[in-house]
Amino acid sequence: MAMKSASKPRAPLVPMGKKRCDDPRIDYKDLTYITKFMTPQAQIQSRRRTSFCAQCQRQLKQAVKRARHVGLLPFVG
Repeated sequence: MAMKSASKPRAPLVPMGKKRCDDPRIDYKDLTYITKFMTPQAQIQSRRRTSFCAQCQRQLKQAVKRARHVGLLPFVG
């Protein structure tokens, strides 16, 4: 019989702010705004962390991909 290890419960994620669905379309050239939603390793943060709706999170993802393709943001190593 395998013993189950006692794991600590996860701490809840703290959202980065209020819902931002009323913001205009996310632009790939606005690097200061886009980099707020990225980790230091240049990964996009999750929806739970950014508190975006699904549509806004897709816009963020597309803006990051465009900025990486143009060379404004680094690719994830």
